[in-house]
Amino acid sequence: MPQLTILFLIIILCASRLSAQFVKIEQSSCDFRVDPDFLKTVPDNAKQSYTSGPSLPDSSFQKQCGYLLVPENRTKKNARTIKLPFIVVKSKNPDKRRDPVLFTAGGPGGSSLGMAAGLAKSPFIEDRDCIVFEQRGTRFALPYLRTFELDKALKEATRRNLNKDSMAIVGLKKYKVALEKRGIDLAGYNTDETVSDIHDLLKALAIDSVNLFGVSYSGGLMTAVLQRDPGRIRSLILDSPLPTFVPIDEDEPVNFIEALHIYLGNIDRDSTSQQRYGGLWSLFHRYFTSIATKTFELPYLEPGSKDSIRIKYTKNELLTIILDKLYDDSGRTELPRIITDMAKGNHQLYIRPYFDGFFRRNGAPDGMRLSVYCADQTAYHSEKVRQDLDKIYPYLAGFHINDVYREMCDCWKVPPISPNTKQPYYSTVPALLADGELDPACRPLYIDRISHYMPNSQRFLLKNKGHGVIGNSMRPIVKSFLANPYEKIMSIDINIIAY
Repeated sequence: MPQLTILFLIIILCASRLSAQFVKIEQSSCDFRVDPDFLKTVPDNAKQSYTSGPSLPDSSFQKQCGYLLVPENRTKKNARTIKLPFIVVKSKNPDKRRDPVLFTAGGPGGSSLGMAAGLAKSPFIEDRDCIVFEQRGTRFALPYLRTFELDKALKEATRRNLNKDSMAIVGLKKYKVALEKRGIDLAGYNTDETVSDIHDLLKALAIDSVNLFGVSYSGGLMTAVLQRDPGRIRSLILDSPLPTFVPIDEDEPVNFIEALHIYLGNIDRDSTSQQRYGGLWSLFHRYFTSIATKTFELPYLEPGSKDSIRIKYTKNELLTIILDKLYDDSGRTELPRIITDMAKGNHQLYIRPYFDGFFRRNGAPDGMRLSVYCADQTAYHSEKVRQDLDKIYPYLAGFHINDVYREMCDCWKVPPISPNTKQPYYSTVPALLADGELDPACRPLYIDRISHYMPNSQRFLLKNKGHGVIGNSMRPIVKSFLANPYEKIMSIDINIIAY
């Protein structure tokens, strides 16, 4: 054998051994708990929120639980090891298929493990095992990227009527320092690293064929998993996906407006609602344009406080209330009344509960969400395009639909993901793509764009639904797709349009 060939084989063997040393599983009970180093930093009034583990399937299901051990930052030679929890829920079917379904949460930054209980009641478990994987940096991963410095700063800004954007940067700087004091390398938390984590998990579990299930951010994440190593991917199930190649920072404001416009248009066309709420879109647009630069005041007594204060608020808080209702399939019916009341200046019925919730919760983004959005999105988006929207909709100026935005990322300072991850690509792997017609975050346009690059995909549009639509109504469609992902599926539900 020629010396060059021998040398090449030695290099390949050493490289595979180097890679394999990081593909390690640490077996565990399923009693996952939040990072104890994080718990030391939790304020007393918030500790109760972090004491319980994830919801698990009942004891009739066999489960395999453990941690995947991986480098925190694969671009560094001596990166420390982090631990990522996973749960394999075993199907009870003795003739189950050998290709499991792997799920990880959206967000970015959402916890995945709680979905184990839901998947045990889903069509996925009927014929195959289900795997839930906790992404790095999220709630039950070690470490968990969270502090409360940003929450404190935003609450202080509200109490004292300080500039919220300026105070957000003050809190964010403390947030970053607190995480770095725990030894956390923020540059290691992004989509590229999570893609590597998922492939390492599949290798460690000796899975050579898998179906990937993702929602919202993780819908795009799963396409990145496919892009990296398509050989072991049998199919994709993407619910309200955010494609990796979409600039969501530029899109999301108009996604919100488009979804609201469609919903209010439906109200206009409904003969029952028209008499009471006709012309809502025009009313909304006129009113919020008229208050685009106005400031309002609310006499407010914070729960647990003895002294009342006067809180200043703007159209931003009112828009947030409307956006939250638009996301809520059950609460959306309140929107006509809310918009009508607001346009009459009747804010208190809605703004007071808004501030009650704001002070009660700690709603600042987790560090994983910050790192992923900054590395994946803000590093690639055009601020000029975003600002052009403000000329069309002046009330969107200064309104942060996303809780992570450019000024924050300028402070967070993490490197961007690979430009290759941001590029669309073609694939013949079959995909089920689903979205709601009223999705204010990831419009149905996104499943159309993914479908363009995936000729074996099938799209399903759910009428009168928003973000995250794969539930009971989609059960027979999901089951049929998993049984034969190349076979055309027809919908018999008039509210689910197959195309």
